[in-house]
Amino acid sequence: MLVNGLGLPVDFKLTPGQTADITQAEALLQDHDFEMVLGDKGFDSKKLIDYIKSRGAEPVIPPRSNLKDQREFDQHLYKERNLVERFINRIKQFRRVATRY
Repeated sequence: MLVNGLGLPVDFKLTPGQTADITQAEALLQDHDFEMVLGDKGFDSKKLIDYIKSRGAEPVIPPRSNLKDQREFDQHLYKERNLVERFINRIKQFRRVATRY
């Protein structure tokens, strides 16, 4: 799910439940302009971080704890990631979105 700075939906890709979200990250960001990308540790990959930086944006993604070289990220700005979580919780209130029936 891609939301803007106000928590409003911009784009999304629907995948099976067993598919990792990171597999769709570049495709989701591809057609959009952005200054920063916020994501949880599940989006911490060198390939995605390099892609975000190549687009002239700042990755605000905490590094996984098992990395030797822990990179810096804006912890204060990271708290805004809750916008996407709140949007997902909102759409789950609609039964047709949350379940198949």
